[in-house]
Order: sequence, then C-alpha cells, then structure tokens
Amino acid sequence: LDGAFDQMEQWFDDNEPDLVRHSDELVFGADAVLLGRESYDFFREYWPAQTDDRGFAAHYNALPKYVASTTLTGPLDWNATLIEGDVAETARGLRDQYASIISHGYGKLAAALVDAGLVDEIHAGIHPFLVGNAEDRLRSPHPVGLKLLGVETYDSGIIAARYAPR
Repeated sequence: LDGAFDQMEQWFDDNEPDLVRHSDELVFGADAVLLGRESYDFFREYWPAQTDDRGFAAHYNALPKYVASTTLTGPLDWNATLIEGDVAETARGLRDQYASIISHGYGKLAAALVDAGLVDEIHAGIHPFLVGNAEDRLRSPHPVGLKLLGVETYDSGIIAARYAPR
C-alpha cells in the first residue's frame, strides 16, 4: 500500500487462493505476452525453472512473448521475439493475431501502450502490507500485515480500503 515494488519475498503470498484464481484466469486466458525489457529480464530468470500441479508455469513458459527494448538484440530465449521498430505498430499487429495479450509492469512500455490507445484493461493488485522502506512513505522497522476492514468503491473508480494492522 505504500507503493513498494521491491522486497516481494517479505510480503507476497503466491499461495493465496484468490490471487491464484485471478492469476489463473489471466494467464490461462492469454494467447501471448507483451513485455518491456526489465520485466522480460526478471521473468526469464524466474519462470523457466518453475513447475506446479496446475500447469500454470508450463502454460506461461509456452506462451509466445514479445519484448520491447532498445538495448536488447535478438534472437531472444524463452520463446520470445524482440520487437524491432515501432512498438505501437507492432502491438496493433499482435492484437490482430492474438485474441488475448497480457502484459506485466507499469513502466515505459505500459505508458506507450496507454498513450497509443492499445490497453483494454489494467489490473492493479493492492497487497495489504506496509513495507515502509522508502524515504517519502510511512516508515516501519519491518513489513506490517494488514487485515481488511471494509471497501468502498466510487463512480470515479477510486477504491477506499480500510485496514487494521494484523
């Protein structure tokens, strides 16, 4: 909740049933993956070595991946293709080729896709932990787990969530 994207080992629970269900719906429903360089580098180090009983890892590893980067050179590994040229133009072509494309991260690629009108949905996960490791955020000597007390949603799209420390 304090905007941290690092130190996931301290707070991210990949066995949480609702998260597993949501991830399964997204990944098993996908035909391709569109990644920026940083996400590609991070995921290709992690996913190829993963296995599970649901077939999630096998499906994700088998999906064709398209990588937007100005620093990588092809060919790429992990069933990936480097996007050469205009990313928005390539993404438009991929939308014609695949029924459902997923992308991860909120960096330069996401901004470019939003600017080009190529994003249909954004899924943002709010994980109920205060990590407290950044200078301009709530500070805590350790991650604090939170219990959800209530949620209000507004027509504007704002979600007001109330939490208490666990």
